[in-house]
Amino acid sequence: MTIPGIEAPDDLGAHEPAARTMTPEGDVLLLVPGGSPAARAAAYAQHDDLACVMEITDVAPVAMPHRIRGRAWISGWLTPVRNGERAAGAALMAERHPVGELLGLREALLPGSGNGSSPRTSWTLLRLEVAEACVDDLWGADDVEPEELAVAAPDPLAQHEADLLQHLHAAHSDQVRGLCKLLGERSSPACARGEAIPVALDRFGLRVRFTDDSGRPFDARFDFPEPVRNVSELRRAMHLLFDAAAG
Repeated sequence: MTIPGIEAPDDLGAHEPAARTMTPEGDVLLLVPGGSPAARAAAYAQHDDLACVMEITDVAPVAMPHRIRGRAWISGWLTPVRNGERAAGAALMAERHPVGELLGLREALLPGSGNGSSPRTSWTLLRLEVAEACVDDLWGADDVEPEELAVAAPDPLAQHEADLLQHLHAAHSDQVRGLCKLLGERSSPACARGEAIPVALDRFGLRVRFTDDSGRPFDARFDFPEPVRNVSELRRAMHLLFDAAAG
């Protein structure tokens, strides 16, 4: 996160949000350590508008050259989540991130959970009210209106994508490489050189990185017959792709 007036990007980088999520209203909730620069700056600003830019970097879960798949930037105004809203925000965060250090988050932020009547300060919830957003990824660069961001639904495979891609690469590399036969004119060089690395996976299809006859990498997209809604439907869609390549 970048906060004007704080000239310590390395310090901020050491305190990246432990988790983030969207509220139904379209704000971004950020969970940060209570003593982090972002938490201190938001508390110091009180009721003043504190401008903030959050940069999100999307890194492919399988090791490869040119591993960054995209970046997104969300800018707006940062404020602490206070009083009665804190319990609701903590419950939402804990529901969507029910693992690791976030277990017990809701209870930790409830009044009276620390010494005396004060809430614990190990975690701080911040709200980023979105003013502008933009994304630059494998599909291109574009602005995203705050209203569009508020109603966007996560891809049903998003939380499983990293594990699925790593599994495809480790256990099904030959079948993934065999998809090169579906590339038409580019089939021969792609099948003859290097490995095929699964780059991205969503409900619409699979993206694989091949190598052309000059040794340069290129990405190919393999669309599913119809969007999948869960991992079970994904298995069937992948079998159809592999069967088409084998046949």
